[in-house]
Amino acid sequence: MDLFSRSWAALRAAVAGLPDDAFARPSGCAGWLVRDLVCHLVIDAQDVLITLASPAEAEPTRDAVTYWDLADAPPSGDDPLDALIVRLAAAYEDPRLLRFHLDDVGSAAGRAAGLADPDRRVTTRDEVLTTRDYLGAYVLEWTLHHLDLVAHLPGVAGPPAQGLARTR
Repeated sequence: MDLFSRSWAALRAAVAGLPDDAFARPSGCAGWLVRDLVCHLVIDAQDVLITLASPAEAEPTRDAVTYWDLADAPPSGDDPLDALIVRLAAAYEDPRLLRFHLDDVGSAAGRAAGLADPDRRVTTRDEVLTTRDYLGAYVLEWTLHHLDLVAHLPGVAGPPAQGLARTR
């Protein structure tokens, strides 16, 4: 769970250090600007908070490795949620607001993760995982999105080496 915290803190620090004009640059996510990716991270942080507050009694149905469903093709941009994220990100207008929202919700998600019982079962997406496995799955999410963030931003620090090693 420490790797979750380090990966998440590094990603949030990278976003916090971005100049305003970087938010209008492309990200490594096809069709998304950096602002769209950061908006997605806000939603991810909300998901972490919701999941950590959603205990389950059932046996786990997924673990850190099997949590993510792999797609056969890269995103086409036709997904309604992807389109919503683009519109929501644009509505922020000022990058400082988006940066603040990520810091606010993201910090809360980080604190909640640090307080969570690693063996407690939680539910999300109609699946059950231990908190340890759920947060472990998010090491992959944070690491990949950190790479997406820096894809077209030379000079911005990438993800921690431990997160890259775990993701491989």
